[in-house]
Amino acid sequence: MKIALVDDYLNKYGGAAQVLAAIHEVYPEAPIYAIFSNVNRGKDKFLDAKFGKAKIIESWFAKIPFHENLISPLRFLIPLIWSSFNFSDYDLVISSASWAITKGFAKDKTKEICYCHTPPRYLYGYETSRNMQKHWHIRFYATVVNHFMRQYDFRRAQKVTWFIANSHEVQRRIKKFYCRDSVVIHPPVEINEKIKLRAKKEDFFLTGGRLEAPKNFELIIRAVNKLKANLKVYGRGPREEYLRKIAGQTVEFLGPISDLERQEQMSRAKAFIVAATDEDFGITPVEAMAAGCPVIAFRGGGYLESVVEGKTGEFFPPSSADWRTSAGHSDQATVEALVSKLQNFRTSKYRPEDCRRQAEKFSKERFVREIKAFVKSKTS
Repeated sequence: MKIALVDDYLNKYGGAAQVLAAIHEVYPEAPIYAIFSNVNRGKDKFLDAKFGKAKIIESWFAKIPFHENLISPLRFLIPLIWSSFNFSDYDLVISSASWAITKGFAKDKTKEICYCHTPPRYLYGYETSRNMQKHWHIRFYATVVNHFMRQYDFRRAQKVTWFIANSHEVQRRIKKFYCRDSVVIHPPVEINEKIKLRAKKEDFFLTGGRLEAPKNFELIIRAVNKLKANLKVYGRGPREEYLRKIAGQTVEFLGPISDLERQEQMSRAKAFIVAATDEDFGITPVEAMAAGCPVIAFRGGGYLESVVEGKTGEFFPPSSADWRTSAGHSDQATVEALVSKLQNFRTSKYRPEDCRRQAEKFSKERFVREIKAFVKSKTS
């Protein structure tokens, strides 16, 4: 069986890239098609390590100067980009879809499995990493373009042979926006058995990942500022400069760190904090639990599928109060709700062994097994 893999774009190593990397390990001979790629260009060492030997086929858009910055404003070109690829020689296309409507490649003998991280957030009212809506002319442009992109997205979704959702939260979105059924296969998480499970934790909380607005890091920092609690933040992103400005003296920024260092920090932390109000799934809480670290999470989205309240972590509830950040966003989560949870949090209540056992339900081995079984059931 001849297989091709398709991804939005390989610009940085995040959750979607982790999924693609695991699928690529199952089908290492399958070429990877993408709008553009930063692999082996010295921009992301983690990306290079996972995909450095892969056969990657970029679109014509990758030849445009500053293409990485232009793909969002020129999103109306996405139909032309995907139509420029020919998948007629393949028996199966496995697409990894989120932002760029990366689906709808099934035709004639070519079948498609779409692993959907989420329907494009910018098309359906979910917060995105770039807050461009504050400019009236961009709002007008987006309103017009996104109207046609939603129609295109729906049509492409009808061409998919089989959908896989990364969470029950995303499964509901697929049903709501595409009127399509799907099965749930949660993303893979590396379980490093060599990481020591520590019952005695150090005096700091941990958070991190891509430092973008939807992840609500501002709320976390404002909460620990009020308590003068120790917080470590890892990762890079467009909100980093602003977050550094508002951070108090008890907040430490670690920058990008290796997988091993991140796991070590998680094993030592009192708790790992996540606060996105509409998370698709959320891999970082599972990574924390794999290191024996309990989680404090916003009560919503994909977090509800991984964190076991009272056993592997706690949820801080939404509030009727409308807390607004200086960037102009409103969230159901409030600083006060998180402060209350942090004040009453007792790390000793949680057993690191329970956290790891919960994380093992989302292991890479489990993901590979389920993906193989799904492909075999549909193609044999």
